[in-house]
Formats: sequence, structure tokens, C-alpha cells
Amino acid sequence: MSEATIPVQAAAPPRLSEDLVAVGLGLGVFVLGLLSLSGADVLGWLVTTSVWTDPSTALAPVSKAYASLGGAGALLVTYLALTAVLSLSAYLLGDDVRRFALAFTGVFAIAYASWFVGSWAHIAAVTPADQAKFGVSWSLKLTNEGGFIVALLVGLVIANIFPAFADRLRSAVRPELYIKVAIVILGAYIAVTMAGKLTLASSLMLRGLAAIVEAYLIYWPIVYLIARKGFGFSREWVAPLASGVSICGVAAAIATGGAIRARPQVPILVSSLVVVFAVIEVLILPLIAQAFMSHEPLVAAAWMGLAVKTDGAALAAGGITQSLIQAKAAAEGIAYQPG
Repeated sequence: MSEATIPVQAAAPPRLSEDLVAVGLGLGVFVLGLLSLSGADVLGWLVTTSVWTDPSTALAPVSKAYASLGGAGALLVTYLALTAVLSLSAYLLGDDVRRFALAFTGVFAIAYASWFVGSWAHIAAVTPADQAKFGVSWSLKLTNEGGFIVALLVGLVIANIFPAFADRLRSAVRPELYIKVAIVILGAYIAVTMAGKLTLASSLMLRGLAAIVEAYLIYWPIVYLIARKGFGFSREWVAPLASGVSICGVAAAIATGGAIRARPQVPILVSSLVVVFAVIEVLILPLIAQAFMSHEPLVAAAWMGLAVKTDGAALAAGGITQSLIQAKAAAEGIAYQPG
């Protein structure tokens, strides 16, 4: 039988939408975390990675109550739990569960290895005291969020040099789902935090309103007019471009392209441009924010969220920016609360 006549199994129809799955997973994790308030530490087995020079000391369970697991045991349990939960998500979304689980194993290994390397003291140690503590004479001072950059570089190498391997991992690369789950958890956490700190709540609400006005009422029409009048693009290209640049990157470009019934290649090319610029911004903008906005962390965060498009890149840039600003502030005797 020739390759052209081999039957291809059609994907099963989704049983639930991606948004519903993300909300369910995010709220489930948040509720399990809240159980710790009653003394039931049901998530303490999750693995955490410390800054290290000796690899054997890097991994440990989050909670000391699970210390008997050890670092390797915590990593294994974390992998098994994530694989089980996300495989269930793949089933609900109509994916091939076996193929997803195999691909996710590779994605998890690469992602956590990148985070592990990013926690190496020569990359992560920030202050002179940290360098002295770990006995290193130099460091890139990126904190362990340097793992984001390591993962970015590894991803670029795999995608461009090993395309066949990248294609095998594709079914488990669902950044929108993972980011939506993270946003639900983060939103619930912020809501609980704001409930106890009204000043923080009012600041976040004010900055959120400013971001909405800026993105929807200023950026979108300006990008539209420049692309339409200045560069002479057609409406089919201008609308996805304006949405991708001003609102939410890839997701906004695809949604707008579908809404105006653009040709498929239009949102694809716009999304590619957004991703290319997002990679550059993740590497450059956090350093600029550290240099000029170390005393305005909320402004720096708003800048990352508005300037770096696609949710994943924006969160990565925000995480790197937070670490860089906290490190600079700590050197000046200022202790910002993490998160």
C-alpha cells in the first residue's frame, strides 16, 4: 500500500471545550491547595528545584512532610500526576491519549531539564552573598527563572535542527491549554491575596483598566491605520495584524482571522511574526525593565503583559522581569513580596 493510501484515523470530537477543561483543572488544583488551610497537605509532594552547585541537592518535595520521597521520588510523582491529569484532559479534548502521554513525557523531560540547568548557581545566583554561599566566582544573575531562557533556546534548536523530533512532540505542546490553567490558578491566588489587601486590589484594578483602554482603544486603531494607510495592506491582513499586535498575539490573530473569514495563511503568517518578535522581546525587555523600572514593578509587569504577545511569552517575560527586579531591589535593601 502506498503512503498516499494509508488511512489516517480522524481525531475524536472534543467532549469539552479547552476553556472548560482549563477552568476545571485550574480550580481543582486551587481547591486542593486550599485544603492546606485545614492541615491537609495534599500537594506537598510536588517537586521543587533549588539553586545548586551539587546536582544531588537540587531537587526536593515542596513540603517537608514528604521529605521521605527525596528529590528523585518527588520528581517522579510529579511527572506521573501531571501525565495522568493532562492525559485525561487530552481525552476530553478528543486527542489520542497514548500519543499525548508519550509526547508529554518528552516535553516534561526537556522542560524540567531546562529548569534544572537554569537553577545552576553560575546562572541563578544573584547577590554576592549568594555567590559566596555557593562558592562561585561569577554568575549570570538570572535567578532560577533563567530556566525559561534555557528552555527557549532548546526549543529553537529542536524546532529548527530536529524537525522530525519536534513533530513527535507536537501533540503534547498545548501552550494555550497550559497557560489557561495557570491563569485560572494565578487569578484565584490573586483574588485571595487581594481580599486581604485592599490597597493592592485597587492598584491592580486601576492598572488593569489602564491596560484595557491602552490595548483596545489606542493600540488597535493606531496599528490598523498605520498598516492600512501607511503600508497599504488590505483589510484582510490589517485586522488580524492589529489584533495580534495590540491584544493577545497568536490567539487574537487567529480569532480575528476566523471572524472576518480571512484566508488560512493570513493568521498563520501574522502569528509567525508575533512569535518571532515575542522571542526577541523575552530576551531583551526584562533587562530593560530591570534597568529602568526596578522601583515600579507593577508598571514593569503591565509593560511585559502589553508588549510581549502570546500568553506563554508574556508570562515568561513577567517571571524573568520579576526575578530581575527582585534581585536588584534586594541588593538595595528592598524586599518585594514574591508574586
